[in-house]
Amino acid sequence: MSKTVFRRKIYEDMLNWKNEQKGETALLIEGARRIGKSTIVEEFAKREYDSYMFIDFSVASPEVVHRFDDLSNIEDLFTYLQFRYNVTLQEGKSVVIFDEVQMAPKARQAIKHLVKDGRYHYIETGSLISIRKNVMDIVIPSEETRLQMFPMDYEEFRWALGDETTVGLLRQAFIKMRPLGDEIHRQMMRNFRLYMLVGGMPQAVAKYLETRSLAEVDRVKRNIIALYSDDFHKFDSSGKAGALFNAIPGQLSKNVSRYQIGSVLKGEKPGRMLETISEMNDSFAVNVAYHCDDPNIGMALTQDLEKYKMYVADTGIFVTLAFWDKKFTENVIYSKLLGDKLSVNLGYVFENMVAQMLRANGHRLFYHTFLREDGKNYHEVDFLIADGPKLKPVEVKSSGYKSHVSIDRFCEKYSSRVERSYIVYTKDLRKEGNTLYLPIYMTMFL
Repeated sequence: MSKTVFRRKIYEDMLNWKNEQKGETALLIEGARRIGKSTIVEEFAKREYDSYMFIDFSVASPEVVHRFDDLSNIEDLFTYLQFRYNVTLQEGKSVVIFDEVQMAPKARQAIKHLVKDGRYHYIETGSLISIRKNVMDIVIPSEETRLQMFPMDYEEFRWALGDETTVGLLRQAFIKMRPLGDEIHRQMMRNFRLYMLVGGMPQAVAKYLETRSLAEVDRVKRNIIALYSDDFHKFDSSGKAGALFNAIPGQLSKNVSRYQIGSVLKGEKPGRMLETISEMNDSFAVNVAYHCDDPNIGMALTQDLEKYKMYVADTGIFVTLAFWDKKFTENVIYSKLLGDKLSVNLGYVFENMVAQMLRANGHRLFYHTFLREDGKNYHEVDFLIADGPKLKPVEVKSSGYKSHVSIDRFCEKYSSRVERSYIVYTKDLRKEGNTLYLPIYMTMFL
């Protein structure tokens, strides 16, 4: 069966790189496993070049890998590779793809010399690409243009379903701050809940289009989770990273102000896990939101590396992970989400979804807590978005949206820093003072 090629937004970014850089840099696409990097890169090569060579270093022979140890004769290198891959490369009109380049560090290091040579264009893809042991013995080339790739966003999901219209209309409503009306809003929520369940992993989306069976989709996602577990084990043989990943749904369901490492890894301290958390974040399989101690421009300057929340990068994967020990038929979250009967204690699914959408839109994730008036408990703002010199606090509500004391107190305390606040919830769009109540499917526009 042929591989399904979905329309992806990153294609336009790749085209801009080709037209603007004209081979003066290689293109490095970073992202988690199974998000479609290899597929879109090969599709780009087929459409935009006269010929291409695809070297998958996860399966390449030792002979191919070792060819990059010695670059004293680039002519001999490409003579060998063209025979090996049965491809004729044309100067200025061909691209060479290094897929899973983290598996061949010397090939990545070679990019500096290959780009300088100038005869072909180069695209690299990689997962876990910045893990230290993959690059510790090489010189990282500066001749790279980097792009980050994420699971299919909601608009790409709608495109896959043959819908080219909906998101454009939603964007207009957001810009004009115009409610959709009850009937349209209910339909938009039904459509969006399907996205939350299927997720944005291309294999899962393809399986849904093929079968329309969420049970079949769930099986695909379980295979991806198993693959991620193997990846975590590659850089953390102790199994701690895998345990932390598996515990994400449980941690979010507790509605606590930080990821509690000690409850997952008995006796472990946050300070001893900083490198592991950083490596997990680098894998793109998770999204980490760090606590910002002083919510202002330059939030990274006051982030607390020992205080954070962790989200699964794809909410479809999150849904499956949350019920990993259940058979599909027992997975009540599917029926509850589709039937719009999500209980309060399952609202963390929405929080994970908002984190995913903000991250895909280019935002780094930060949140903030501060003492309540009683001096004992804390207010919490779920996410903070930087917009020039101002901040946009975001609170996620799956229910009980009329109560939002934390974000109100935040806006009072930091009034000079706040441009507008957002309540992301399940109702129709409406504006109240300086607060915009935003249906969750419009989070993509923030």
